[in-house]
Amino acid sequence: MSPFETTVGVRYRDLDTMGHVNNAVYATYLETARTEFFREVLDIDVAEVGGVVVASLSLEFHAPLTGTGPVTVSLWVPEVGETSCTFAYAISRDGRRVAEGETTLVTLDETGEPAPLPDRVRTTIEEYGEPPES
Repeated sequence: MSPFETTVGVRYRDLDTMGHVNNAVYATYLETARTEFFREVLDIDVAEVGGVVVASLSLEFHAPLTGTGPVTVSLWVPEVGETSCTFAYAISRDGRRVAEGETTLVTLDETGEPAPLPDRVRTTIEEYGEPPES
């Protein structure tokens, strides 16, 4: 299956004084894609889910992103564990990859301890294991 894709608008407030998207804002673009994935693919509103947390986040920048044109964020799930899954991302503009990222999400039970991924979630996210072509 193809990766999940969504378009994210770059706002003027995302830019630093040199007109580049601030490096911290890229994490928000990943979060936006992940939230849309949960909503559109898993039919889960993350505002109503308390048992999923980001355990790690990494970003790698390939080219500066300037101006306020939209970006495309591709998302795929290369690894699914018992209580966690890894989401990988590519941020592109006009077909040019400007950054890549990765987050590891962990599901928690009501006591805050790691809990198994629900079967429905596991089955669905395993379908998104293929990365996009570079």
